Amino acid sequence: MTTLFRRKAVAVAFAALALTLAGGGIAVAQPAAKAPAEVAQPAVRQPGSGSQPAVTPAEARKAKAALAQGPSAQATAPGTVASAVVSSGGTLLRGSPEAVSATRYGPGQYQVLFNYNVSLETFVATIGTTDPYNVPPGGEISVAPRLWTPNAVFVQTRNSSGSYADRPFHLVIAN
Repeated sequence: MTTLFRRKAVAVAFAALALTLAGGGIAVAQPAAKAPAEVAQPAVRQPGSGSQPAVTPAEARKAKAALAQGPSAQATAPGTVASAVVSSGGTLLRGSPEAVSATRYGPGQYQVLFNYNVSLETFVATIGTTDPYNVPPGGEISVAPRLWTPNAVFVQTRNSSGSYADRPFHLVIAN
């Protein structure tokens, strides 16, 4: 019985090899002498060297002070949310009591500071209006934990063609 299985296994292996060779053979990649610049792989980003601006000592002090203030125990319970509405100029217009401040670093780059550690929470952001009954401007938004600041979120906004652009946004942190 085992001989029959061995013969079938060998036959299947040879059939697979034959089909592979008949279907186009085996290709071997030849290394290029030098890869063109447009084909070269981008360098691996190191923490702190991404597209986020550096954290200044004043911002670090402000973040520590906000953490020391702390939220209420109920505010950070699982299933609760913290929110912030930020203008295109980087002003925190409204939000939950846990939202401390917003900062605009440059075109389309913002930080939103909270009074508790949000680095392991879920972030959801959308381009939105800051006044009622208006349609928000078109564009894109991305959100990430702020480097070296566990109680802040970094937000980037872009226009529809992908260039950095100031856009008002709404941010929700799901606990």
